[in-house]
Amino acid sequence: MKRYIQHEPFNVYHFTVDRWPHPVHKHSYFEIIFIRNGLGRHFINGHTFSYATGDVFLLGPEDYHFFEIQEPTTFCYIRFTELFIRDPALAQSTQWLPMVEYLLQTPYQANGSLVKDPGEKELLEHLLIVLVHEYDREEGYDMLIINGIMKALLVMLSRTLVRQRTHESQQRPSPKLMEELLLYICQHIQDPNALRIERLVGRFNRSASYLSVLFKKQMGESLQVYILKYKLRMIENRLRFSNQSITQITTEFGFTDSSHLTKLFKKHYGLTPGRFRQTAAQGQKP
Repeated sequence: MKRYIQHEPFNVYHFTVDRWPHPVHKHSYFEIIFIRNGLGRHFINGHTFSYATGDVFLLGPEDYHFFEIQEPTTFCYIRFTELFIRDPALAQSTQWLPMVEYLLQTPYQANGSLVKDPGEKELLEHLLIVLVHEYDREEGYDMLIINGIMKALLVMLSRTLVRQRTHESQQRPSPKLMEELLLYICQHIQDPNALRIERLVGRFNRSASYLSVLFKKQMGESLQVYILKYKLRMIENRLRFSNQSITQITTEFGFTDSSHLTKLFKKHYGLTPGRFRQTAAQGQKP
């Protein structure tokens, strides 16, 4: 399968076609795909979705896809790498990286367009207009403006995803509480102390049993399992796309030592973190 490589940390590509020019492919980067107008079908990781004006898709390096165009379609691709989202100009807030990584590492591609609400589609389109205008300026774009718009786009998409995850269950006795709880986890995933049940009890003014039962009912898995899986996905991302050492990753995610991280990672992935990184670097599926 063809793999497209991008060396610069960020670019914007917009075009109109009546026939899709690319084969099925993967990427070396993340990309947000905006459907500015048009109709057709989008094939992602073996799933098929109809698309229309205002739809938004987000794909990571391991996702593969192609389009089948039924009416001439205007696409806008925003492509960015791990280096871009870790730019100090973006990552000034301690909550920025956890929120954007929640967005990038959650497996939502099987649900089609990331944005369903017409009002949210309109807001994102306004931001996109400004982004494209700035990016296409003949005298060159201002990275400060680009960073600001991208930060707004990614946080809006992350917030949208949290709301959708909150409403996945058929029974929703307290959707607002779940939304706040998921956002809190997202913002504090690198701080184990902040995620202890006693801290959650104090933060949300609910008993431990109430939070545990509510979370299991809404998300289909326990609070502890959800946090662990979320943290492991982020560690997997570090191993694939960063140069951080195992020791640095251990410290970042609050593990007692590298052996603790290695034992836990191997239990879930069947490989040590070091071996996982080597396998991923060789282009193999770990």
